Amino acid sequence: MIPDSFIQDLLARVDVADVVGRYVQLKKGGVNLLGLCPFHNEKSPSFTVSPTKQFYHCFGCGAHGSAITFLMEHTGASFPEAVRTLASAVGVNVPEENRSPGQQAATARRKEEVSQHTRVLQVAQAHYVEQLRSSPAAIRYLQQRGLTGQIAKTFGLGWATADRQSLGKVFAQYDDPILVEAGLIIESEDGRRYDRFRERVMFPIRNVKGEIVGFGGRIIGKGEPKYLNSPETPVFSKGNELYGLFEARTAIRTEGCVIVVEGYMDVVGLAQLGVGNAVATLGTATTPMHIQKLLRASDKIIFSFDGDSAGRRAAWRALQSCLPLLRDDISIRFLFLPAEHDPDSYIRQFGEEAFRACLNESDALSTFFLNELASRHAIKEVEGRSALVHEARPMLAQIPQITLKVQLQNELARQVQLTPEELSQILARDVPAALPGLPAIGGRAGAAGPGLSSARGGAGFAGVNRVSQSNGLVPPPEYAENQQSGEYAGDGGYQSGDGEAGDYQGGGYQSGGYPAGSYQSGGYSGGAGYAGGSGYSQGRSSSGYGGRGGQKIPGYANTEFMGQGGQPGRRGARGGGRFGAAQQAQLPGARVTRRSVAPMARRLLRLLLSHPELVDQMGDQQLEVLERGPHLEMVRDLIVLAQASGARHVGALIQAADPGADLGVLLASVAADLMSQEALPDPQKEWEDALRRIELDSLKHEQEALIQQGENNLQLQQKYGELSVRIARLIRAIEAGKAR
Repeated sequence: MIPDSFIQDLLARVDVADVVGRYVQLKKGGVNLLGLCPFHNEKSPSFTVSPTKQFYHCFGCGAHGSAITFLMEHTGASFPEAVRTLASAVGVNVPEENRSPGQQAATARRKEEVSQHTRVLQVAQAHYVEQLRSSPAAIRYLQQRGLTGQIAKTFGLGWATADRQSLGKVFAQYDDPILVEAGLIIESEDGRRYDRFRERVMFPIRNVKGEIVGFGGRIIGKGEPKYLNSPETPVFSKGNELYGLFEARTAIRTEGCVIVVEGYMDVVGLAQLGVGNAVATLGTATTPMHIQKLLRASDKIIFSFDGDSAGRRAAWRALQSCLPLLRDDISIRFLFLPAEHDPDSYIRQFGEEAFRACLNESDALSTFFLNELASRHAIKEVEGRSALVHEARPMLAQIPQITLKVQLQNELARQVQLTPEELSQILARDVPAALPGLPAIGGRAGAAGPGLSSARGGAGFAGVNRVSQSNGLVPPPEYAENQQSGEYAGDGGYQSGDGEAGDYQGGGYQSGGYPAGSYQSGGYSGGAGYAGGSGYSQGRSSSGYGGRGGQKIPGYANTEFMGQGGQPGRRGARGGGRFGAAQQAQLPGARVTRRSVAPMARRLLRLLLSHPELVDQMGDQQLEVLERGPHLEMVRDLIVLAQASGARHVGALIQAADPGADLGVLLASVAADLMSQEALPDPQKEWEDALRRIELDSLKHEQEALIQQGENNLQLQQKYGELSVRIARLIRAIEAGKAR
């Protein structure tokens, strides 16, 4: 952690006018400096820089901040990167607070590993570019697509030859494991190695800082697949990156919007003909992470997918990813070209002006939403209109409480011949489960069970005192003190320590680097307390503790959990969890979803992946504790995988895991995030603390089981007392660990 005192001293040393002046042409305007805002499109300067107050401000778009903020917003740098850039410019070293030598060494090791990936990808890029110059077939193909040498240079296009080991010419150690981890080389089961990309035009994929993180290759002859991407690696995840975003950053600011297309050739073809503000998804559906990156680049997004039915389906999925992130101050639109065209073919046939005219006639998100729903149902019939409302409900539940949502519901009410009040009552009755791939937003508290209160956040075992006293079973003082705070509440119980409780809500991840929908919460969501929804039967129970194989505990309340970012997440909609998916599969029409990743499981997975030496130090007693913890299947799977394969690096674990299994998907999705995160000062202490909390939770479950028996005899009281003593001992150990 960088000390605040250093940051303040650094800002006093640098001149914000010098920093901004490297990117924006500034002119004197009184005591301030004026220029065209780099964050939105304008013709008259409304962007000011104050040398005396050391901040910038735009009166047009409201952009405001210090020199550090400017570098973060304009270049895409993270906060530490921006601080280090400024510190380097003024010749000072950045101190690190509370960092042991081991932690510093681990951070340096992780940075070096990322640097190694970047270096080998850059070497491969230079090789592909050189091969393009000597390939008449590839040059002819690009010329036939209307691309010039200049645009090929701008996007760094290259060529992968038919040679199975072409990269061996530039990598002396072709057997270096880093080449496999970086996705450049494939190693077969018999140990033979060969280039992943062959006979393809190569498109380097850059992150927001301009670093190459992967490649896309397009075949120019017959063969499948037409497009081939780098696999998930420690520095590359398809669900996080957008092709062309780095190259388009200036045009996006100039045009005031960003266009999202489906393919690399669409991006390059549009840029060739004067539309340089296009980006593309990487052969995957648009994710919430994509939307967040797009909204950081511009407040206006236009999706322009292919005009065929597949393109409309992709647009509909993109719309669903947008819903949780909608705001009243942004514009999201959809352009549907004729079915026989994609953006590249359309602009080549009709020209830039015609394409821009189409952009101006694109549909607003609300229009596409209403028209698409109407096209799916017979709205002239009562049943059709009812089915339309049924389909719209989970999507409307994803939209935050903004004016757009009210307007959209009013328009939908008119479409289905209801008054706005009638539709609101219908939507409020029972908010259905989140759609796969979308975070749940705007949930409602359910009815509280006997003796328990419905609360926002960290419900835990609120009200247990009352229930247990009626049975003559009294919890220990430490238990009573902590039950309301939620710190030891719910499955995993860990809410305040790792700062990430609540990330997984309903159907997906709200704000970080994991693809939404990969681990849909079945019953268990958020970071504390037990969610309603049994995970069995019809998946709509209003009580019970969610997703544990259909097991119900009467008296537990549905709650709202205030997720990260201040948006409430809904609980208790549809089961899943530990045994729920298997049991649901037995029901007619049931759908099996991926296992959920609870906050405690996520904490343990991060620890194991960041510090694989923990696997080697694990004893039977620790494994026994893990067996008791619900929602920890993937933690146990990871330990088994590491022990069986001998892999001790996230890249090697990705290779060893089944790519289609839950664990394989998780490893691929978190790899890049793990590579960039700071090392923990004492991972062993973190691990022991987590295990104590799991054991604490298990003992509380045992106490609750005694309470639910409703009996009051000497044996039960004695058993309850023993559990109380163990709970008190664990709480003291956890508190002592926090104090150290």
